[in-house]
Amino acid sequence: MIKYLGNAADFKDIIANGVVLVDFYADWCGPCRMLGPVLDKLNENRKDVTILKVNVDDFGSLAQQFSVFSIPTMKLFKNGKPVGTRVGYVGYEPLIRFIDSN
Repeated sequence: MIKYLGNAADFKDIIANGVVLVDFYADWCGPCRMLGPVLDKLNENRKDVTILKVNVDDFGSLAQQFSVFSIPTMKLFKNGKPVGTRVGYVGYEPLIRFIDSN
């Protein structure tokens, strides 16, 4: 499932359970737009992973809290705990390996 963060207060509730891949992005970011089809494919094939998209222009303080200095940055959470970070564009297979190895 792909979710878009609409309220910063919801962040902790969304990441609290299961595997959540948080995509820190911006609409104007080329590599972020390139990542879109990769996340769509992940969404189709991995129902065990929730994808949460966080627009850094709208939620800059949240990006700062998680030390996001470059986009796209993906943070992987398992049951509310951060377990991995990936910065920059990544293809589908490397993204699957990143998720499965953490």
